[in-house]
Amino acid sequence: MSNELNDPSARRRWFQRFKLFKWFNCCSRRLSELVGRVDIPGRLGGAMIHTRICELLGITHPIVLGGMGTATSAPLVAAVSNSGGLGTLGTSSFRPDQLESEVSAIRGRTDKPFGINHLLFLTQDEMFRVTLRARPAVVAFAWPRLDQDLREYFSRAHDAGAKVMYMAGEVPLAVRGAEAGADIIVAQGTEAGGHVGWMASMPLVPMIVRAVAPLPVLAAGGIADGRGLVAALALGADGVLLGTRFMATPEAPIHPNMKQAIVDSDGHDTVLTEIPDIATGRVWPGAMARAQRNKFIERWAGREWALRQGAREAGEAALEARRAGDVNNAPLYFGQDAGLIDSIKSPGEIIQTMVKEAEAIITGPLQRLVTA
Repeated sequence: MSNELNDPSARRRWFQRFKLFKWFNCCSRRLSELVGRVDIPGRLGGAMIHTRICELLGITHPIVLGGMGTATSAPLVAAVSNSGGLGTLGTSSFRPDQLESEVSAIRGRTDKPFGINHLLFLTQDEMFRVTLRARPAVVAFAWPRLDQDLREYFSRAHDAGAKVMYMAGEVPLAVRGAEAGADIIVAQGTEAGGHVGWMASMPLVPMIVRAVAPLPVLAAGGIADGRGLVAALALGADGVLLGTRFMATPEAPIHPNMKQAIVDSDGHDTVLTEIPDIATGRVWPGAMARAQRNKFIERWAGREWALRQGAREAGEAALEARRAGDVNNAPLYFGQDAGLIDSIKSPGEIIQTMVKEAEAIITGPLQRLVTA
């Protein structure tokens, strides 16, 4: 070896191996902190992966349902919570009386913690008051306008006894949420379905983890199985938030044809586009939509100017197509991780499989890489 170390190129190779070993060792130590805590199965439900998110929210597994406005319902929220995760109800498609009814239905199905999500740029005070009266474990927020006072919303949620979860697709937005008093930050990568920012999860998650430390962070976007959970933990997150994966469940309140479109997707058939928002007339602050590249999108791609002239008619036609399950002529929002989804499964099966896969990876291949 001494002769090799006299060679500059050999020294560089050894140094690179040493850095790689240190990186694997660092990941191994972090993941080891999250695994193996089965000495208190009565409290943890026998879970091996246990993070700060589990402690903070009173859940068994660090897996959260994204509060998708038109793709969550009482059955789905309750099923996720009953399976050890945190179910979150989206509110953007409800009237206040409908939200009250849905919350009542959730409580009739579970006594576990759940959350309610608000899109800040759309939130009306009457809707927010319904949420506060419901006293969920978590009030989640996303997509504020620049002029909105996050501290006011967060403070009112805290006064109602809730933890505050805030989603961001870029570091400055995450810092804004942290400084306003959020308890949890969600780092959403552009791989996610629906409205997203521009940065992928791999760089975004550790950047946000570093920027908002010591707050716990959930990783979102492109995560559908145990491999994604392990990757999120290695990047510094304390858990994951899933949207697309939970859309392909019997409980999701979307048309069966749309669920099948997710299963059939190869993950390469989505695009970032403003076409659905032009059709609906809804302007999201700083976001584009990730949707399937179907006939609806292709019809208007490059012709957005024409769509703006007839947005009302196009929007009404798209809404009717969505209700009818016409997957060609309605915007279908789902993420790139659809390429990892090959069947419709119950939320319980999704969560249990994800956790078992993650445990097997952490205690198997990753450990062997470090000790080899």
